[in-house]
Amino acid sequence: MMRKTDFAFWTFLLMTGFAGAATVLNVTQTHSATTSNSDLYRQLDLFGDVLERVRSDYVEKPDDTQLIESAINGMLTSLDPHSAYLSPKHFRDMQVQTRGEFGGLGIEVTMENGVVKVVSPIDDTPAARAGVQANDLITHLDNEQIVGLTLEQAVEKMRGPVNTPITLTIVRKGQDDPLELKIVRDIIRINAVKSRREDDVAYIKVSTFNEQTHTNLVRAMQSLEKEIGPSLKGFVIDLRNNPGGLLDQAIAVSDDFLERGAIVLTKGRNNEETQRSQARPGDIAEGKKVVVLINGGSASASEIVAGALQDHKRATVVGTRSFGKGSVQTIIPLGANGAIRLTTARYYTPSNRSIQAKGIEPDFVVEQELPDELKAKAKETRVRGESSLRGHLKNDKDDKEASGSSAYVPKEPEKDTQLQYALNFLRGKINGPATTSAPTPEPEKKAN
Repeated sequence: MMRKTDFAFWTFLLMTGFAGAATVLNVTQTHSATTSNSDLYRQLDLFGDVLERVRSDYVEKPDDTQLIESAINGMLTSLDPHSAYLSPKHFRDMQVQTRGEFGGLGIEVTMENGVVKVVSPIDDTPAARAGVQANDLITHLDNEQIVGLTLEQAVEKMRGPVNTPITLTIVRKGQDDPLELKIVRDIIRINAVKSRREDDVAYIKVSTFNEQTHTNLVRAMQSLEKEIGPSLKGFVIDLRNNPGGLLDQAIAVSDDFLERGAIVLTKGRNNEETQRSQARPGDIAEGKKVVVLINGGSASASEIVAGALQDHKRATVVGTRSFGKGSVQTIIPLGANGAIRLTTARYYTPSNRSIQAKGIEPDFVVEQELPDELKAKAKETRVRGESSLRGHLKNDKDDKEASGSSAYVPKEPEKDTQLQYALNFLRGKINGPATTSAPTPEPEKKAN
């Protein structure tokens, strides 16, 4: 039995697991070998020789289990940025994570230049209350350096029992000296859907796609429809900085607004592995206008929803270009030995667009206004995108790859340029684009 998943990018949630998991599918996949059996066995003999030499001659006695797990993970991570080995513990943690409840700090992170970079703190968690901010660089954990650790190892050190403290040493732009933040671990409950009334518009923020997303979205929409009543002008579905999650939840959310037609196509290596998800009759919004907000932090499952509603012209997409992760991962259990997360398919929008390393381009490009203190650091608010990840899958349609876009979203709604544009659009005050196209940033230069 396998689980098909749609992960945003190689981002870990500092709780008790990884981001994402998915619909259980009864799928058996067989692929023809790319080399002859004799060549394969010869290479396995080489692996065995190296393993034995490490076990016998390494300066310290290595842990055999760790050696094998590291070798497996090295093989998988060399394929693309989203394939990986999950140890039994991490596999169990991932299964818990998809239910939307975890234990830990409440930080979404990635690895950059050997240190852990905060993608964003999760609202109402110990990390957010302690003052952790997006783009913070975590250099030490309880005064021990992170440099030299993998992202997974760093995440493991940040996990721990509830009510136990950990001290994070943080380097922050604009601060001369490192900051030390003491955070007490806690149970993190992720509310994937938050909603509020914006006068005559229903605003719904979807932060991730876990097992509760579809149900909570429907509940939020019904509640706001009842509260606002006949004066309701439409819905804003905010997918900004949503890294993705469960594929089946992205399909269900898209289906909520569509009466018919394809939602997403997934294509594996072989033609017989192509699957098409179809919408069922019924539009929960009852034909009212919908605006979907996206930005450089909107990835995978978010892009499926935005692409489906955009292709069917059911929603107007506003914001900046999305992340560009157009691949699907399958969780393949290995019994008592954990699981592997393997990229098994690419996904396409209903009009057969591949967004891999390209992203979803909004109908109306609206750049977020930056506060004065960030204007001089505009590049720091820009997510680099899938095309910047080492070893990423190339766009198989030869579409031009695109770099990332801004991921900054102000906390105050009145300062949120993209939200205000969406509200005015739904109220009929705006009918055209704010800009003709998104600005193309200069490519990042890296030293070798």
